[in-house]
Amino acid sequence: MSIFFYLCAAIALLATVCVITARNAVHALLYLIVSLLAIAVIFFLYGAPFAAALEVIVYAGAIMVLMLFVIMMLNQGDSTVEQERQWLAPSDWIGPGLLSAILLTLFLVLLGGNGGQAGAVNYVGARQVGAALFGHYLLAVELASMVLLAGLVGAFHLARRGQSEQEGTDHGH
Repeated sequence: MSIFFYLCAAIALLATVCVITARNAVHALLYLIVSLLAIAVIFFLYGAPFAAALEVIVYAGAIMVLMLFVIMMLNQGDSTVEQERQWLAPSDWIGPGLLSAILLTLFLVLLGGNGGQAGAVNYVGARQVGAALFGHYLLAVELASMVLLAGLVGAFHLARRGQSEQEGTDHGH
């Protein structure tokens, strides 16, 4: 079981380094999704399938869609169409695709074996996660939601200001 952990941890570290060093926001998001998927496999490996599902649904799903919306709002105009076409070149998908394929293989091996459950690993279900999130960690959960809300409002404000400035210069000349 430790070999699976080390492989997933290596993939998560490699993908995270690629997030930090990526010059393109869309490429960084692709690697961030791979990193979050690797962490989800680690959660599943150590007896927390609910936390793994939350990791995939909430972070790799909802938060990434939100970030893509922000990128789309901030990259308005006709000049960005060609740039976005270059960002989506098939050669740019090789790295995240390869890392995701390795993660999928590891996950299928885990499902085919003992389900990722070892004798010393405690199972953490939805009830324990809910009790912790809305009990002991309630303040942290609420603060995290406020930070996400502030980011969303800030991105909307920046996009509206950029749009109004662009309209003002278009009509003025």
